Amino acid sequence: MARECDYSGKKPHVGNRIVRRGKAKREGGIGQNVTGISKRRWKPNLQTIRVVDENGRVKKVKVCARYIKAGKFNKSPRGTRKALLAAANS
Repeated sequence: MARECDYSGKKPHVGNRIVRRGKAKREGGIGQNVTGISKRRWKPNLQTIRVVDENGRVKKVKVCARYIKAGKFNKSPRGTRKALLAAANS
């Protein structure tokens, strides 16, 4: 659960890396041979940012870059956490 977007739920995907040798038939060769198959992972572009939630509290969340670019939430300006804590303690 460490590499998962808190909003979209994006996770790493698993697939194969296929290594081929030889020239393709359509390019005039005799065809390609598969010489190796190994596992690989595609990881989402996650960023940790500070977000203001519905209650006005600041919390850190892991979000994919697509959601940051789309502006799907309110980012917290710098220094607001200390100001909010000071106001809550007063």
